[in-house]
Amino acid sequence: MKIRKFAAIDIGSNAVRLLIANVIEEENRDPKFKKSSLVRVPIRLGQDVFTNGEISKNNVERMINAMKSYRLLMDIHGVEGYMACATSAMREAKNGATVVEKIMKKAGISIDIIDGKREAAIIASTDLHNVIEKECDYLYVDVGGGSTEFTIFSNGKIKISRSFKIGTVRLLNEMVTETDWKDIEKWVKRNTKDLKRLSLIGSGGNINKLYKMSGTTIGEPLSYIYLNAQYQFLQSLTYEERISELGLNPDRADVIIPATRIYLSACKWSGARKIYVPKIGLSDGIIKTLYFETSKKEKSTSNILSF
Repeated sequence: MKIRKFAAIDIGSNAVRLLIANVIEEENRDPKFKKSSLVRVPIRLGQDVFTNGEISKNNVERMINAMKSYRLLMDIHGVEGYMACATSAMREAKNGATVVEKIMKKAGISIDIIDGKREAAIIASTDLHNVIEKECDYLYVDVGGGSTEFTIFSNGKIKISRSFKIGTVRLLNEMVTETDWKDIEKWVKRNTKDLKRLSLIGSGGNINKLYKMSGTTIGEPLSYIYLNAQYQFLQSLTYEERISELGLNPDRADVIIPATRIYLSACKWSGARKIYVPKIGLSDGIIKTLYFETSKKEKSTSNILSF
């Protein structure tokens, strides 16, 4: 048995995460991925970018400090490799490339600003074997602050995937039009109309929180009826009450409502009445992508040296 450590940095529109994972290698077995540590800091880059077009000086400094901390944590854990991916907010920021350069210079962290297609592909690479059944169809919805990735699984394989510019921070700032909603609705309906026994798979911090709040047994799905009732309940509370009564973090108490709206809309458009929540997302996909890319390079080098 060999245990390897890899790290993923997910620079989203609502928060920045560091995931450190163990990869357990055993002869004649598929590698096992196990989360070791997760650190999340609420740097809401989307608030800057979607309203002012660029990341503010204050948040640039916060980003640099966060990356310095992540570098130290990765060193302490002894990770052998990392991949840092920035999504919607960073790719739309006028100063995105400049911020990436500053972080590399001051924190020694190399960041890739990935497009929506790449983001959707990485998310879709996550391990869903405990959820997906070959005879069923699924709409996988990953809700972020700036974008939402939709992936359709049929017969155990990815049928189609697409990223849309709709996210919790955009919705809070009223930057999503009725036309945007209609475009997503048409795409979902068109690509799910011939699918039967379709269920939703939800990922992202908000659906994870909703799942935890529900008290549902791990592995069991949420129902559309429950999610809709919870949506109405959350809307009946003030922002302050969601923090004091429900114990939500300040940066979760506002975005959880628009996130729930997106999941409910996806259910309505696709006809799904069950929502599975495997608690995986972009960070998990980055770990898998990094591990397999590293393994491929190692095999290639080994083959060259053997000649």
